[in-house]
Amino acid sequence: MSEPAEFIDESLQYESSWERAEDHERRYGPHLEYYGASVGAVRGTIRNAERRYPGLGHDDVTALASELWSRPVFERRLSAVVLLQSAVELLRHSDLTRIEGFLRSAQVPELVDPLAVDVVGHLLLRLTGQDAVRARVVLDRWASADDAWLRRSAVLAHLPAFRAGTGDDASFRRTVRLISGAQQGRVVEVEEALVLVRESEAL
Repeated sequence: MSEPAEFIDESLQYESSWERAEDHERRYGPHLEYYGASVGAVRGTIRNAERRYPGLGHDDVTALASELWSRPVFERRLSAVVLLQSAVELLRHSDLTRIEGFLRSAQVPELVDPLAVDVVGHLLLRLTGQDAVRARVVLDRWASADDAWLRRSAVLAHLPAFRAGTGDDASFRRTVRLISGAQQGRVVEVEEALVLVRESEAL
């Protein structure tokens, strides 16, 4: 384990609580492990890590996120999400492949949704030219994927643009059509996301 990953892991375990770990397991299910650290502790740990290891570049951040995600511990994976949220300005369209792997294995909205909205959605807001085109190709593939969490993410990635008043109706309708054509496309996880985006369109 790298030094930053070890620092984060040890900090999360220091903030652990068996009562909170049991509560997390009841809420999110037994398919993940839980230290029992609070969301506030996760965010504080990432802030401390960024101060302790200043100047992390793109490759450092993405490698650290993958390292944290590599173990199926909820708090480690949430810390990877928070790290990517804080470093979204460093991310590139090519990072969507790595993020897709995270989304496929996330399995709970508490990990999927911030990745889709705060990381992918905000990345899309600042991409231009061919990078934006390539990113949209990836989102189209997610919309027609057999994985419900990817389809949910393809929808939620539109949310930041609509909240900012720059949403693309045609692009969103294309996403909906692709989802509708996918096998078992309109499941509850996806329908919830569609409602959220449509509500933001109406604001």
